[in-house]
Amino acid sequence: MRISVKAPAKINLTLDVLAKRPDGYHEVEMVMTTVDLADRVDLTLRDDGRISLDCSASFVPDDIRNHAYKAAVLLQERYQVPRGAHLYIDKHIPVAAGLAGGSSDAAATLRGLNLLWNLGLGLDELAEVGAEIGSDVPFCVYGGTALARGRGEQITHLAPPPPCWVILAKPPIGVSTADVYGNLRVNGIGCHPSTESMLRAIEEQKFSLMCRSLGNVLEEVTLNVHPQVRQIKDLMEASGADGVLMSGSGPTVFALVQKEAKVHRIYNALRGFVKDVFVARMLGVSERGNACANTYGNDTLAP
Repeated sequence: MRISVKAPAKINLTLDVLAKRPDGYHEVEMVMTTVDLADRVDLTLRDDGRISLDCSASFVPDDIRNHAYKAAVLLQERYQVPRGAHLYIDKHIPVAAGLAGGSSDAAATLRGLNLLWNLGLGLDELAEVGAEIGSDVPFCVYGGTALARGRGEQITHLAPPPPCWVILAKPPIGVSTADVYGNLRVNGIGCHPSTESMLRAIEEQKFSLMCRSLGNVLEEVTLNVHPQVRQIKDLMEASGADGVLMSGSGPTVFALVQKEAKVHRIYNALRGFVKDVFVARMLGVSERGNACANTYGNDTLAP
């Protein structure tokens, strides 16, 4: 028996940090949405109880350091599942890019194993397990568009944002989320994004307001350390993007555009500067919205 599950990337439309928490995490407020750049996780039943993992990207760890592997082990232990699974990750989302690729793989693993092992868990239960793996995993379990608070695990589902094209560009560097947060001085943040303005833009389906409301307080930290990120952002803006922002802790920068002619202009400009450039559309709808009796959205079950 085999399950195939899509694991879409996410982008941050807003990312605000409100305070440093006593537990060492940061109190955040983020509006996130999924795009149709995605990994695929194939899960095959094992009768020997073992968890194993392979990945199309050779540099991705295949043990407990991998979020998907960790998700499988945690779910197996939590519900005392006697069977195991082999995971294969077909990687398309860049690694260490601020797009939650590892978290999305973990979320896809949870959804897939729920079917493969016939656990009958709801998305809320899977998201609760996911919160023990990483702050972005609960959002990735649901997908779609959401406001995330706390350390990222408190999810409020939102309507899909105004439809548009998303051009993503990642320079050939990796960024440590822990290092970016470690270099952030919360009391020194000069300009916080307006979460309320972004929520209004989504509710009223106003693309121009959405673009004006983009904001990420981690951007300045990463831009100061990695000038390539600033260069990408400047190039996108100069090429006519309607809105530009770094996603997460970076280094990926995305541009939002409504007119297809601009997509080609921006893509071509970026391809002369960086190798990893992707064109996507916003997905917007969550797995909760897609769910039906025994399948979730694009997940498929095969003998």
